[in-house]
Amino acid sequence: MNHLAIYAIYPNVVKIVDNVAYDINDNIVEIDIDAVNAWQDPNQYKQDRQQAYKSIAEQLDMMYHDKVDGTSTWKEHIDAVKAAHPKPTE
Repeated sequence: MNHLAIYAIYPNVVKIVDNVAYDINDNIVEIDIDAVNAWQDPNQYKQDRQQAYKSIAEQLDMMYHDKVDGTSTWKEHIDAVKAAHPKPTE
């Protein structure tokens, strides 16, 4: 069960124990599992980008060589990652 989705969809949920959601008064909160499964994390793109970016050392090396060689490999790398993992529109 996607706990992050439950907390996002049901702001009254304060804890989840053994896949049962509870409110502040320890009342069980009924969960629509289809809504939970359909939920998209609006911040997932950040994690996806972080994994796709080359290391800082590699990026600095790209920047150095771009300056020396007159190339744009660093910008192309950043553009490619951003294109592959776009920020969702609100």
